Amino acid sequence: MKTFGGPVLFLDRSDINTDEIIPAKYLTEITKEDLKPYILEDLKLPGFDPKGPKTRNARVIVSRANFGCGSSREHAPWVFEVNGITAVIGESFARIFRQNMFNCGMAAIELPKADLDLIFSHAQDDDAAVNIDIEGGKLTMSGGGKEKTFNFEISPFDKALVLAGGWVDYADQKY
Repeated sequence: MKTFGGPVLFLDRSDINTDEIIPAKYLTEITKEDLKPYILEDLKLPGFDPKGPKTRNARVIVSRANFGCGSSREHAPWVFEVNGITAVIGESFARIFRQNMFNCGMAAIELPKADLDLIFSHAQDDDAAVNIDIEGGKLTMSGGGKEKTFNFEISPFDKALVLAGGWVDYADQKY
């Protein structure tokens, strides 16, 4: 079974769009794997390096509201998938991006702003990590010698997609 969680990449901004996640000029690539080096290439945030170790080592992204806005392309979740990202945590997601995450077997977890503020308090912790229990609807943020657990909800169907490994694996198991 797939493990959800790991080291965190903090992207402290709302409205991160699909062009910032994977620039449109790479949409002609033939395979998902070909997208890998271009993750978050056009994202501009103070101190952010898309080629740096925090990006390379991340398994979870924590951001703010309206993550994945812009176009409806599946390439945005795909670039996360091939880079080992298992979950994105934010206050809200663009509807199609959110569903594309579930369809690819990754978690899009919505939390209230107050919970995200607590999670962002770990942004400077070198050991910041999240452990996610999809079935139990809990995630545990750890770092800097502290730990806190948060509850979240994913619809039963979307949870089944994530646990199955995505829509194709779900369909193979059910039909």
